Amino acid sequence: MRKDYQNEEIDTSWPTVPDTVSVALAELAGQMREGLLALAVGTGLQVMAALMEADVTAVCGPKGRHDPERTAVRHGSGAGSVSLGGRRVPVARPRMRAADGSGELPVASYELFSDTEILGRMALDRMLAGLSTRHYGVGLEPVGTRTEKASVATSRSAVSRRFVAQTETALAELLAADLSQLDLVAFMVDGVHFGEHTCVVALGIDIDGVKHPLSLVEGSTENATLVTELIVGLRERGLDVTRPVLAVLDGSKALRRAVLDVFDRPVIGRCQLHKIRNVEDHLPEKLRSTVASRMRRAYHADTALAAEAELCALAAELDRTHPGAAGSLREGMAETLTVLRLNMPPTLARTFRSTNAIESMISICRDHASNVKRWRDGQMALRWCSAGMVEAGKQFRRVNGHMHLRSLRDTLEKVTATVGATGHDETVNAAW
Repeated sequence: MRKDYQNEEIDTSWPTVPDTVSVALAELAGQMREGLLALAVGTGLQVMAALMEADVTAVCGPKGRHDPERTAVRHGSGAGSVSLGGRRVPVARPRMRAADGSGELPVASYELFSDTEILGRMALDRMLAGLSTRHYGVGLEPVGTRTEKASVATSRSAVSRRFVAQTETALAELLAADLSQLDLVAFMVDGVHFGEHTCVVALGIDIDGVKHPLSLVEGSTENATLVTELIVGLRERGLDVTRPVLAVLDGSKALRRAVLDVFDRPVIGRCQLHKIRNVEDHLPEKLRSTVASRMRRAYHADTALAAEAELCALAAELDRTHPGAAGSLREGMAETLTVLRLNMPPTLARTFRSTNAIESMISICRDHASNVKRWRDGQMALRWCSAGMVEAGKQFRRVNGHMHLRSLRDTLEKVTATVGATGHDETVNAAW
């Protein structure tokens, strides 16, 4: 070691790694009998102790050699703990103080290994995978009997606190994400129920076919003010609402009104599956399959004109016996045919003829929250929903037919060119 080693600038953000580390194999005899992972844990704890000692030596100099120019001195050891496999394990941590008496100095390797963020991530991953706080310990890696008995931070309350903190972070990050670089082609909004609470969630599809969870808010999809605030929030976070966008909705008038109020050039598409269900609700059981089959055949016609003719003929047949079903079929008919009017190829039409894309995300949110038996408040619902949306974002694949999205953008440009800058002509679909 050079005499001037203490005058060098020391990077305390990463532990100093010694060239060699001696491991006491005799102390690992018990772990050997418990398997390779337990042996690796025991070895790792010894290596960590050597790393901490190397950090102290790098700052304070070799033990037993006085150096009047040193900047820190050893200060014994104290009780500490490090994160290991989803738990906290007690260790003895070395301490050192500044030579000028200004206070205690951190040991870089201990600071690294004692970080609790990994515990929160593990709690989030396991609980979203369906592991309850009561059985949290069952999902942890076996680290050896000795280490397991000494470990802490695996109680239900400790795991719950970490999960709450992580989901609060996920919610805050989702609601604050910058959307200025997002080139949105399609937009979907729907509601998901958690107990007595409802969350309205928004999903966007960009020009490359990538799906993006955008935002959420607690409330009903029938609340126009609330949904409008949600979409306005997207605009305030940088989303470009001046480009033409295809908004695929389930038929809610509040959602439709909010989209028309905030987006400059929207084209409304109505979910065909929702429309079929709505019509079926007005029919007796024996007629539902027949009417649904005829509606599906119409929705897959070659042109929007042919589809409209088939649907109008069906509505005329239903007028006498089931006027409610006929009225439901005619309501919003033009918007259910948007995918045909836009002349989409079949692969892309499969994505936009329904709200299945956002309902897939909602299904993932529900699955992750399936173990929750009591929803205390709306904030809890928002936390779980946001965590599910983030997890769904990791599982998403690009939409079918994504290579045709640029052509769809050109079509939307032409369709909305006659609507004007405000794009609030509610008859645009019927005027094609």
